[in-house]
Amino acid sequence: MSSDAAAVNRRSWDAVVPAHLLAYGADAFTAEDGRITSVVRDDLAALAPHLPDGSPAGLDLVHLQCHIGLDTLSWARLGARVTGIDLSGASTAAARQLAEQAGLAATFLESDVAHALDVCADRFDVVYTGIGALCWLPDLDAWARTVAGLLRPGGTFYVREAHPVLYALDAERTDGALVLTQPYFGGAPRHHRHASTYAGGAVPEDARDTYEWQHGLAEVVQALLGAGLRLVAIAEHRTIPWRALPGMVPTGDGSWALPENGDRLPLTFALTATKPA
Repeated sequence: MSSDAAAVNRRSWDAVVPAHLLAYGADAFTAEDGRITSVVRDDLAALAPHLPDGSPAGLDLVHLQCHIGLDTLSWARLGARVTGIDLSGASTAAARQLAEQAGLAATFLESDVAHALDVCADRFDVVYTGIGALCWLPDLDAWARTVAGLLRPGGTFYVREAHPVLYALDAERTDGALVLTQPYFGGAPRHHRHASTYAGGAVPEDARDTYEWQHGLAEVVQALLGAGLRLVAIAEHRTIPWRALPGMVPTGDGSWALPENGDRLPLTFALTATKPA
């Protein structure tokens, strides 16, 4: 199932590239020198205490599941030497074009996470996984082994992700109640069919199916520990970069929150880990 599901997901990601270039304002991003995405702005604040001199400048950074590369190129604008890896050939092709338009040095490689070490011989000071990525992976142990394999000794890994409790909620309720209706723990992939993408824009009829996997917080942590990494920081947050539930309200800085009593639910979590020197 996982190989078939991956092929279905790849077709969907290929198909949504034009819509996402528009939704994410790719032209404005490349035209405005120094601009970085709000996702990287927030991730930099969390990652900086674990970087030399608090900055990615001069470091080699690889972004797993980079999609069209705007977050990857944001790290380049912050001074990192960047590589992006994604299973979607259409996404990496778009990312290369955006890098050229922005005048930024970047390498983009096509591969799923499990085979990233086969296409990327380099090793990195930072491995970065952007938000909204882990649900597309059937095997977190394989993911963690890839992370560890890409890191140099002493290197740092960072991921921010939607909280697994959020994914276990009934996401269609409009009465404000937070009701658990989906499994918290992993298992068979969940099948979805979407006429539009999460960022806006129509999806072609033959690319509307996707499969996602649920991963509990302990599963994420244990996968990294099992790959030999050392957990150095963990945090849970009350905001998320997209409208994950119908009643959410914008915070004004590119994020969304519950309309009231935000302490009821963690919306995202972030983990920082290092590879022993």
